[in-house]
Amino acid sequence: MQPVLDDHLHLDPVNGRGADAAAEFAEVGGTHLLVLNKPSWSLVGAVDDESGFRETFDLTVEVTEAADALLDGRAWPVLGVHPALISKLVDRGYTPEEAADLMKAGLDVAAEYVADGPALAIKSGRPHYDVSEAVWDASNDVMRHAFALGAEVGCAVQLHTEGGDDFSTVAEWAEAEGLPREQVVKHYSAGPVEGPVPSVIARKDELLAAAESGEPFMMETDFIDDPDRPGAVLGPKTVPRRVRWLREEGYDEALERAHVETPARVYGIDTEATLE
Repeated sequence: MQPVLDDHLHLDPVNGRGADAAAEFAEVGGTHLLVLNKPSWSLVGAVDDESGFRETFDLTVEVTEAADALLDGRAWPVLGVHPALISKLVDRGYTPEEAADLMKAGLDVAAEYVADGPALAIKSGRPHYDVSEAVWDASNDVMRHAFALGAEVGCAVQLHTEGGDDFSTVAEWAEAEGLPREQVVKHYSAGPVEGPVPSVIARKDELLAAAESGEPFMMETDFIDDPDRPGAVLGPKTVPRRVRWLREEGYDEALERAHVETPARVYGIDTEATLE
């Protein structure tokens, strides 16, 4: 059996299918999952202090453990603060700086979960939509804080950002905070990117671009687990099916890179040894 990793998917134990979606992933050959917490507002509502983040993370750790029991490999939580939270907080009367401080406190908690064991990595980033200069600057400050925490606890940081393929400045910021660029992951990449390691959305054209680049990459669905949007962004069966397709197309070396070599390099996980 070959490892098949989905590098970024959400399981929602409150509103969605939770671990049942992981069972669907396993049925078609999926073996390993990185489970990202849903935004705090969609799991626990408005957050004004650390306790709301803890509740969000505990729900995610719990559903990830349930998913882990269904896989031939492993499931790991990746915890953090969705960058769009800054807009929600500013709309509620926070200044961008106050919002950034609360988000940093949430990231501090996420780093604690990495240091203490259940979580594998941290998630941060900046808004993928137009914002004021003050919000943009505060968001970059939050992201740099995530890099400093990743360096401190020795883990990777997954980024939710605007689109594009040149994030070399972001990788330089990570290195300035002590985090190697190989431990910065650009979630929802459309192929190779400059700077971080791309986590490529599992659509055929994007995957071919990554496979043919010869560069490190991973695959993801960004499955949202929202009953109002079934299959959004991509369904949980997509990565295993795309793996099968890439194998048929002769991309064995790229698959080894995406599901064994790159995860080992970025997260320090062994997807082969963790297969039963």
